[in-house]
Amino acid sequence: MSYVNRGNPGVNLPVLRGHNAALVLDLLRAAGEEGISRLELAERTGLTPQAVSKITARLRAEGLAAEAGRRASTGGKPRTVLRLVPAAGHAVGLHLDRDELTAVLVDLTGTVVAERRAPLAFGAGAEAVVEVAVGEVRGLLAAGASGVAGTGDGTGAVTGSGSGTGDGAGAGTGFGTGDGTGTGAGAVSGTGSGAGIGDGTDTGSGTGTGTGTGDGDGTGFGTGTGFGTGTGTGFGAGTGFGDGIGDGDGVVAGGSGGGGFDGGSVSGVGVALPGPLDHAAGVLHRVTGFPEWDGFALRDVLSERLGLPVVVDKDTNAAALGLALAGAADSFAYLHLGTGLGAGLVLGGALHRGARTGAGEFGHQVLQLDGPPCECGDRGCVEALCLAAVARGDLDEAARVLGTAAGNLVGLLDIDRVVLGGRTVFAAEDLFVRGVGTVVAERVRRGGGTLRVPVSLAPGGERGVAEGAAQLVLAPLFGRAEVVFPAR
Repeated sequence: MSYVNRGNPGVNLPVLRGHNAALVLDLLRAAGEEGISRLELAERTGLTPQAVSKITARLRAEGLAAEAGRRASTGGKPRTVLRLVPAAGHAVGLHLDRDELTAVLVDLTGTVVAERRAPLAFGAGAEAVVEVAVGEVRGLLAAGASGVAGTGDGTGAVTGSGSGTGDGAGAGTGFGTGDGTGTGAGAVSGTGSGAGIGDGTDTGSGTGTGTGTGDGDGTGFGTGTGFGTGTGTGFGAGTGFGDGIGDGDGVVAGGSGGGGFDGGSVSGVGVALPGPLDHAAGVLHRVTGFPEWDGFALRDVLSERLGLPVVVDKDTNAAALGLALAGAADSFAYLHLGTGLGAGLVLGGALHRGARTGAGEFGHQVLQLDGPPCECGDRGCVEALCLAAVARGDLDEAARVLGTAAGNLVGLLDIDRVVLGGRTVFAAEDLFVRGVGTVVAERVRRGGGTLRVPVSLAPGGERGVAEGAAQLVLAPLFGRAEVVFPAR
């Protein structure tokens, strides 16, 4: 199942070099460990073999691709097979639920390499929640560093007090500028063309000289690397993680090891939480039950505290994005029933947010005009009816109400599938899948539909939202979503 890129072939123009590289990276990721040849890449993207060779050479130089062996000859020269290097990049996915935080660190394939959970009091206010989130992300990066070897040898410092040590020359990595040489703050500030995400510097400071490569004319996801004797503080002042002393969950930059995770390889942090919110601006609105969050610029605050790019979206949208990338269906609804109720919509292969990130406020469709009051200010909302049934232990009724609302979506949008998630659903999986499925099937039958609309459980369990949040960061690298980080 393709997502967003369907019918979007490569174009042999220099100005679209970033777009073409994303197409190639996406095919490398899909090929897995077995890899894919340059000729196959050319055939599937519509690019010339020469264009593919240039792109793959650049990806190999940046450490994103590597040889995966050769395939037996079918009459000509054996073909060299290339594969994606999963550990060449990472992203953090953060799920801020009303009472719990889940954080994951994933590699370029979306595989979780570290995970943390912590209690969270969303009603304690923005400052308290941000403090917990920052601490857990830093702890997550430290856990990732201890679980996976770092790259390169170097000298660095910790976030906090203390220092980390390595032996030899350090290597700095950043969201850098490319096609040139120069001296940068912990990375490369090149004199050539092409820029990636960010301003060409690592978060943190340091020195180093070397060459860097970017991807395209600034529209791609560029990576700059500089090799020299680098020192600094913060994230990415050297590659790898080493020994050091920090304050609390401080992350150590510098160190030694083989191929694996390092602080500079973290592309950003995706944050998923209840809406409503403004995805483009990263600003929260009146989150149901927590009006004090209205107008809080969560994206900018977290980015400033963490020194990393941050993107914010609704929890249901993040989960739906992850499911879409995994090929759930061309058009489906992800329904999340936990401490609240919401939906993520994928229509025609693309995540549908709406002009104001307002799509998917599923929990606040009114089913009963004189029903119980909802925290949104209305009466008889699906969320209020479902949560009331759950509170009194009547899960069959909760599933019936959820199924009725899901049937409305099926009738309105003619979607292919309904996917269920959230802690309340996972606590009684069979009951909810069966109960919602029965109501939806009856709705489809009454509507004269001849094709069934399956109701299934979301894979990944309760960390599915956090994994989807990480994809908010990774998906643009593979041309799979239009997510733009703000300039820093």
